[in-house]
Amino acid sequence: MASRPAHSPPVRVRAAKARDLDALVELESQVFATDRLSRRSLRRFLTSPSTVLLVAEGDGLAGTAIVLFRPGSKVARLYSIAVAPHMSGKGVAQQLLRAAERAARLRGCDTMRLEVHETNHAAIARYRKQGYAEFGRHRRYYDDGGDALRFHKKFAQRRQGSSTQ
Repeated sequence: MASRPAHSPPVRVRAAKARDLDALVELESQVFATDRLSRRSLRRFLTSPSTVLLVAEGDGLAGTAIVLFRPGSKVARLYSIAVAPHMSGKGVAQQLLRAAERAARLRGCDTMRLEVHETNHAAIARYRKQGYAEFGRHRRYYDDGGDALRFHKKFAQRRQGSSTQ
């Protein structure tokens, strides 16, 4: 039996379901000191046709990603990524980011935008490594008074008729 590489987390990403609500609320309280999503907001995201809420499952809830869409827009917004403290540093955020990008492409989007707290150096480095470019700043965006750095990524266009083999 082949062993799993150490860098590959034993998680799978799927669409969130109503039964995940309690775990989503708990994850928000574990991960974020401020700017937490309420139970009501999470419930709305679970049922909104303009939202994709993804969960990573491993040893319990490993993380979540929320992607927002506007009708007629080719730009998706990565609203949130949260990783459970016990899964930090195991590649869960990167898996969620890739899944969020796939969801955006499936909705016909060609760009992903996001905001990240100016002090979240690990996330900033991850976004840059994955091809995101900084294009702006929102002053005093977060509850703690911190600025949000704005990033975006234009997805590579797939050529018609090209093989994926």
